Amino acid sequence: MKHLFPVLLGKLARFVTRLRGGGSAFPGYLVLKLSPRFIQDVANSFTHGIVFVLGSNGKSTTTHMLTETLRGHGLNVFTNPSGSNLPQGIASAIVADSDLFGRVRGDIGVLEVDEGYAVELAKVLAPTTVLVLNTQVDQLYRFYETERVADMMLDAASLASQHIVSNREDPYLSKIWMRYPEGDAHTGPDITYFGASEAVVAASPNGLVNAPDYRNEGIDEPDHVALAEVTESGGSAATIDVRGEAVELVLPAKGLHFALDAAAALATAAVILGDAFSGPKSAAAFSAMKPAYGRGELLKFGAEEVEFVMFKNGASLQLNLDALPEPPEQVLLSIDEGTPDISWIYDVSFAALDHVDVITGDKAWQIATRLEHEGFRIGAVEPDLNAAIDLMRALPSPTRGHKTWIVNYEQMMLARKRIGYLDMENQR
Repeated sequence: MKHLFPVLLGKLARFVTRLRGGGSAFPGYLVLKLSPRFIQDVANSFTHGIVFVLGSNGKSTTTHMLTETLRGHGLNVFTNPSGSNLPQGIASAIVADSDLFGRVRGDIGVLEVDEGYAVELAKVLAPTTVLVLNTQVDQLYRFYETERVADMMLDAASLASQHIVSNREDPYLSKIWMRYPEGDAHTGPDITYFGASEAVVAASPNGLVNAPDYRNEGIDEPDHVALAEVTESGGSAATIDVRGEAVELVLPAKGLHFALDAAAALATAAVILGDAFSGPKSAAAFSAMKPAYGRGELLKFGAEEVEFVMFKNGASLQLNLDALPEPPEQVLLSIDEGTPDISWIYDVSFAALDHVDVITGDKAWQIATRLEHEGFRIGAVEPDLNAAIDLMRALPSPTRGHKTWIVNYEQMMLARKRIGYLDMENQR
């Protein structure tokens, strides 16, 4: 009963924000102001506890993969839509799923969490499991150093009550074992790793693009055995060895980074489910899985189709470019002010492209300068996204495949809305 009035107001606020055609974290903000323990009380109701998913890149995709894998095993899963990874966004997601008393039906909660709030939320929600994906160069204007981001994630992981699942291939996150001195590991959560075989990583043109760890250079790290390891990866197909069982998956999007996200999801599902984990059930869940919002989505664009290739930073842009099977026939490339400093654009290899038809967004001329130095053919530079989309629409239909839009998060949201997809991530 104590959450009835705040939830009523939150649901009313959600209804109003949906009428204006966009998502909003305001309902959650309102509820938390009136009932500060709201998300904590909901979290305590899940019989299988709470899972946090943290990382510089891949949080939304991995949360989606893990959620669908657990559902494929019969669990009722509550999750926050990708992008709603701050406290008020999580509260808004709960308001969307709850009854008027704030009760949510679910066996387990799987939450994408912003690394800057991870420790604060872990102290409130007491996660049973924390999955840490990667440390890549991202948002230095916000966090200043990659070491600080790694520490945020490792500090949050250390607050897990049962399981930590970490990336064996990440120079920072693989060192979670250092938090538990030899002989004392039994006093903390168990530590499990996911990863990719040396051959698979070597076959990637630019590796995994994880940030190097200069702080702990020279430390003799033990050989970690990965519970889930990518042994084959190509396009949208991957084979992942889970406890000696080869699980063949159809991924919701192309690329080694998605295969590694899948390994993370399967390793986490395996530690949660124990002996109930099933490779065939996991494969079936993946085969029915739709791409996470904006990540490899193929959407109608008039009489044609457009594939959204969404990136957040230099690392995700590089990995998405590396995953292209051939240079796209028609390409739009866009970054806006949501990425204040794009000096990293000079570290990215654009070898997967042979031209760009339209460059757009607030940073359009900076991108054009970068590509011009390398001799790329550029069709047009149009900073206004709406005008740029009109230019793409005016191109003749591609003779093969579809149009490809390589966009950062904010531009992806606006572009989807511009072509008629009004649903927002924190609306359900």
